[in-house]
Amino acid sequence: MPPPIRIRGPRGSPPISREEAERAIETVREILPLLTAGPALIRGGPDGWHVDIPLMYQGYALDRIHLDTDTMEPSPKGRPPRSSREADPSVVRGRAEEIVGELRVLDAAEYREPERCWAVPLAWGPYLVAHVRVSSDGKEVVPDYGLTEEVRRYVY
Repeated sequence: MPPPIRIRGPRGSPPISREEAERAIETVREILPLLTAGPALIRGGPDGWHVDIPLMYQGYALDRIHLDTDTMEPSPKGRPPRSSREADPSVVRGRAEEIVGELRVLDAAEYREPERCWAVPLAWGPYLVAHVRVSSDGKEVVPDYGLTEEVRRYVY
């Protein structure tokens, strides 16, 4: 009887280096001018209105930026604001493009073990608002496929 077919699981940690982290940061710096704001994901519920701005690169979503529609500014990552008033999609769209144009890459990278990739933070003003994931060798952008599908379902 042949041995059972293996199920792919974690392969363990690849070795990482400062050079790869620095390459990942540089990769994000290179794509920063090419990032765009995707269509606003506007949702209402019993606790108020919530707006997310997908950060897009070559048709793929990389992360979402929470927009506080009361102030029309991004909210820090981890704090999705709720607003009592519905957002006007055309106003949100214009503001979202401004915000994306004001993003900057922070000079650091976080390593995410389960995904085997670097997460390079993006800041707007004093807030960390998004992460761009980059392969462990620092050369390839890793999209958020779940968010990409959400954007496609929402828009199309």
